[in-house]
Amino acid sequence: MTSFSSSKLVLLVICVMVCAFGIAIGGKLDQEFDITWGDGRAKILNNGDLLTLSLDKISGSGFQSKNEYLFGKIDMQLKLVPGNSAGTVTAYYLSSQGPTHDEIDFEFLGNLSGDPYTLHTNVFSQGKGNREQQFHLWFDPTADFHTYSILWNPQRIIFYVDGTPIREYKNSESIGVSYPKNQPMRIYSSLWNADDWATRGGLVKTDWSQAPFSASYKNFNANACIPNSPSSSSCSSNSATSTSSSWLNEELDNTSQERLKWVQKNYMVYNYCTDSKRFPQGFPADCV
Repeated sequence: MTSFSSSKLVLLVICVMVCAFGIAIGGKLDQEFDITWGDGRAKILNNGDLLTLSLDKISGSGFQSKNEYLFGKIDMQLKLVPGNSAGTVTAYYLSSQGPTHDEIDFEFLGNLSGDPYTLHTNVFSQGKGNREQQFHLWFDPTADFHTYSILWNPQRIIFYVDGTPIREYKNSESIGVSYPKNQPMRIYSSLWNADDWATRGGLVKTDWSQAPFSASYKNFNANACIPNSPSSSSCSSNSATSTSSSWLNEELDNTSQERLKWVQKNYMVYNYCTDSKRFPQGFPADCV
């Protein structure tokens, strides 16, 4: 009981010190994001309810969030490039800047028509990544919008697809592994050509006769700590126990643990923690 209380106190102190709390940030995409590149290939449509990225042989496109976040629950609905998407990558991720940056990645690696997308995940801390897990999905991610979520709190990072957890990365600072907790991160997304590696290790190239390729986004929502926000509320003991900020202490219950095991048993196609060829001297310390 003492250990639980102490860890909760540390969590609250961290949040009070570094961030103001934003509740249910979301809504119009033009209010939350800036298009950053693509020379008109990225568009915000339907009065701010829809954002599209496109890729042709000349250029891809991308956007970033206006806000930075330090811990939060981030949701976005995506519909991926349909048909022959080989060679394309739709990246959706959180990242800070600089050589010691932190990053939490969703990357969707395109494939030939009829073959499954590969959902690539990774976690960087202090500039170090190499924590890849990859999955296929149990649905066609190009036929309709699906919700991709990142839960990031001081104890764990959980990747969700339509509310189903596919990966949990726990804070392992107690055994000397750095964890992303001090650097605010923006949301970034881009659609770009990576046919030198994206599909079957670069064996399948982008078919430019299928261009332009397009991915779509809607229904963004974030419950998050925003550093230096003018908001008067904060990550305090009161907000940390409210329904809107339950993510601050969120962990997987028994049902969610079973769903996670189901995904990893049936749909995981790569796990760095089982790649003995890559780590012949022993697996990384965070493979626990």
